[in-house]
Amino acid sequence: MSEKKVSEAIEYRRSVRVFDDEKDIDPNIIKKCIEQAILAPNSSNLQLWEFYHITDADLIKRIARACFSQPAAKTAKQFVIPVVRKDLWKKRIASNVAFIESEHKKSKSKDPKKIKAATSYYQKILPKIYGMGNLMGWINSFITNIKGLKKVVYRQVKKSDMRVVAHKSTALAAQNFLVSMSGYGYDTCSMEGFDSQRVKIILGLPKTAEISMIIGCGIRTPKGIYGPRFRVPFDEVYFKK
Repeated sequence: MSEKKVSEAIEYRRSVRVFDDEKDIDPNIIKKCIEQAILAPNSSNLQLWEFYHITDADLIKRIARACFSQPAAKTAKQFVIPVVRKDLWKKRIASNVAFIESEHKKSKSKDPKKIKAATSYYQKILPKIYGMGNLMGWINSFITNIKGLKKVVYRQVKKSDMRVVAHKSTALAAQNFLVSMSGYGYDTCSMEGFDSQRVKIILGLPKTAEISMIIGCGIRTPKGIYGPRFRVPFDEVYFKK
């Protein structure tokens, strides 16, 4: 299997709705693509995601039914399910702080003030944002917008804002996965049509977890691509100022 360049992989990627039933895919390649997925940029490096790689035949059938048995799910050889775990923010903060302190011990040449500033960001600033309840979040947002009348401020401080941030970061990682899969000549389809509650039960996820999307994986058939790629004209979305 020849690997593609990044630009080639992006061009090759299509949302494949029907996968070849006779062509299997290597779960080790899928795992490698997930390893590349988690190298994606993400907010404050909190990595508030989990990736569920579904290879069990019975689970594949159950998840396909929860995806309304749409062709991209029913013919998928495997599934990859990116899950948003905003509820793990405390654990991820602790991991980042431990890493920073560990790196500092390895290299005494690092500036202690920078180390303190980095750990302070994780231990003091982020908890105020991620630990904010709904009411306090709205109050904090109001205060922040008042301050913003006179200076530059960070305005996404509500609980709902942090949920959006976590989903954006997970989507960035998912995109890494899609491109990586294309690079290996494998195909995917990102699905948003599914019963999230049923899938969470199948995966044994806690109530606080949120499924970002369900990605069907396989190898395309000619009928799996529903026509030429359509994009609105570039000048409708590109603005240079």
